[in-house]
Amino acid sequence: MFIDYLEKGKTITGEYYSNLLTRLDKKICEKRPSLQKKKIVFHQDNTPAHKSVLAMGDLRDLHYEFLECPPSSPGLAPSDFCLFLAGQRFSSNQEAIAAGER
Repeated sequence: MFIDYLEKGKTITGEYYSNLLTRLDKKICEKRPSLQKKKIVFHQDNTPAHKSVLAMGDLRDLHYEFLECPPSSPGLAPSDFCLFLAGQRFSSNQEAIAAGER
């Protein structure tokens, strides 16, 4: 649904991540307008940029339900963030990626 490639040599800051959340929400509205009426559960790791005041404020403003994770849980957060959509089940990563690109 949305992929962002960080420019080589750049660092993800709270401001950068906050902008990503805004762009993600626009893509959700654009590609999946039906999700505007559904609950979105958002999971991310505990890096400083993700836990910044800006990012947490955006998650609140976007009305995403935030799924807390333990302080050290690399097995639960294989990427920077994940969206869990109610009722979605995929048999493979490829199937999930294809669904996100539609």
